[in-house]
Amino acid sequence: MNLPILTIITFLPLIGVFFILFNKGEEERVGKISFHVSLLTSLLVFVLSLFLWFSFDKTISSFQFVEEKKWIIDFVKYKVGVDGISILFVVLTAFITPICIVATYNSVKFRKKDFFIALLVMETMMIGVFCSLDLFLFYLFFEAGLIPMFLIIGIWGGIRRVYAAFKFFLYTLLGSVFMLIAIIFIYMQTGTTDVEALLALDIPVQYQYLLWLGFFASFAVKTPMWPVHTWLPDAHVEAPTSGSVILAAILLKMAGYGFIRFSLGLFPVASDFFSPLVFSLSIIAIVYTSLVALVQKDMKKLIAYSSVAHMGFVTIGIFAFNSQGIEGSIFQMISHGIVSAALFLCVGVVYDRMHTRQISDYGGVSNVMPNYAIVFMIFILASLGLPGTSGFVGEILVLIGIFKTNYLVAFFAATGVVLSACYSLSLYRRVCFGEITNDKVKVLKDMNYSEFITLIPLLILVILLGVYPNIILDTISTSVENLVSVYNGKIATFNNCLLYTSP
Repeated sequence: MNLPILTIITFLPLIGVFFILFNKGEEERVGKISFHVSLLTSLLVFVLSLFLWFSFDKTISSFQFVEEKKWIIDFVKYKVGVDGISILFVVLTAFITPICIVATYNSVKFRKKDFFIALLVMETMMIGVFCSLDLFLFYLFFEAGLIPMFLIIGIWGGIRRVYAAFKFFLYTLLGSVFMLIAIIFIYMQTGTTDVEALLALDIPVQYQYLLWLGFFASFAVKTPMWPVHTWLPDAHVEAPTSGSVILAAILLKMAGYGFIRFSLGLFPVASDFFSPLVFSLSIIAIVYTSLVALVQKDMKKLIAYSSVAHMGFVTIGIFAFNSQGIEGSIFQMISHGIVSAALFLCVGVVYDRMHTRQISDYGGVSNVMPNYAIVFMIFILASLGLPGTSGFVGEILVLIGIFKTNYLVAFFAATGVVLSACYSLSLYRRVCFGEITNDKVKVLKDMNYSEFITLIPLLILVILLGVYPNIILDTISTSVENLVSVYNGKIATFNNCLLYTSP
């Protein structure tokens, strides 16, 4: 394909930003025009991402649609491409963004023009992360995405928005400083930051451990892993609905993708060595944050803590080092991106009517909002991993993968499934069932047209991926099998060298 499709998909949102910037006039009129421009732009990006997916050759494990040219300075190249793993995250980002834009129209009351600009800039940065085939380029996109999210939380967030925005920014920026140092060291040692070239090289084992920790410091915060997860509940609670959707659906997945692409790909020996550390932190995250979610009084905070627990499954599956575990982790990230986005949108539906997220203020919602109760129930069941929904497929694959690697880790991970059912069903019962004790609940109106538009596509995907998961698995299987094969080969070579050099 001669068309630079990845560059177009990545930077097309900035063209939308260009048109919005020159849109002037009354604030209400400017807001409507900005909405239509951003929605049209994001839908076009989504259509192009589908075209990219349909044109992708699933039988090839190498990167496709590769574009390469010198950029800024000699050692920073503009090189982009996708394989079976990254292409799905590009499609997910392009799918979630227009939903966020539609959901924003009624919830954001001021400076809509600036909000839509921030969303479109964020889309460019997120897609750039998943397409980058140069370490410096990856870092630039990875960190630049902090700025629009910082503004979204800090300007359009809740009462404690400034605190939450700075906490989010400082946590994630501090962790990424260590990754930048590691990238510079890699360039000094190898003379390249080209990801394809680095994946073909064997980085000396004596360097892998510190380099792995440098990348881990960044990815652990962004995932987020225990104990550096505390910024996430604050960010979710204070962010507007669309900000929470983007944060949960896409931003958290950038770190999971980084673990697969760089931690396993570039530092296999160090990944094997530090896997007990990852398992320990992931188990603590699953059990501890699930217990914390059980006692939450704020709906958003409960879903935020559940996200930490679900991402614990992701990191366990990645470091199982087998096809089932890694495929399960990728599927879990895609599913969680859809389900968590839907749950935050569901919270937004009732919050726009009641202006409270306290669970105790609700009860009996199903009596006055039956359509909402049905939709909310399906997403709750998907979150707890009910068979027939997308949430089940990722969790069962991760459990199978880790069971092959470590029985004890599999046991503790399985407790997370039980705890997930406890806090998810408890939330649904307290919000939707029981008698109506709050007079404000009695006058609630069911979902409107725009709310249906945002939630129905997510609902269809949750069921479709649960019934026919091969939509995802067929795309990722070849790339995952190649990743596992290369990883096992490098570990075997390292072990043979140890055996040969031992006295």
